[in-house]
Amino acid sequence: MAQLRIDDTAPNFDAQTTEGNINFYDWQGDNWVVLFSHPADFTPVCTTELGRTASLGDEFKKRHVKPIALSVDSVEDHKAWAGDISETQGCEVNFPIIADADKKVSEAYDMIHPNASTTHTVRSVFIIDPQHKLRLTFTYPAAVGRNFNEILRVIDALQLSDNYGIATPVEWQDGDDVIIPPSVKNEEIAAKFPKGHKEIKPYLRTTPQPNK
Repeated sequence: MAQLRIDDTAPNFDAQTTEGNINFYDWQGDNWVVLFSHPADFTPVCTTELGRTASLGDEFKKRHVKPIALSVDSVEDHKAWAGDISETQGCEVNFPIIADADKKVSEAYDMIHPNASTTHTVRSVFIIDPQHKLRLTFTYPAAVGRNFNEILRVIDALQLSDNYGIATPVEWQDGDDVIIPPSVKNEEIAAKFPKGHKEIKPYLRTTPQPNK
């Protein structure tokens, strides 16, 4: 099975979820998507992760992002587990969880790594744009919880790059200066980036974040 790579088309699928049956593309609409897998229901790290995702609901919405989770457990298990998440994390699960008992979605997205487990998914994250293109992936081992602040940060960076044709430097945070790509000629900078720019090297030029 071929591994999904950046700018590949994310596979479409039909699935059962805690919010009913969906066709992935139809459910996505014109939104960005964070699709993430977890090894199993009723497990400690996953409980904290799904709670954190739920607590960030407003942050995802303002970025036009829809989160959706997956494991190989059943819808019934997912729904029962949601009660534990609400109780322990202080927020209701406000996004669908896919039941992937036949592993069709897991296999299409290469979420099962046999050296880690032949039955459970690793902690994969797929950021998918409205054109169904895979824009970024993370893979974590089962014992390590994800950093959702980083997921939001890279979504901000991807959307900023798409909208303004910039790049973001190391450890960029929303509001920091951004990089003018080498493809932009010096004589084009004033028109494209009217806030001005700084030339550190001919190939390293920065400008204030365009939408701030």
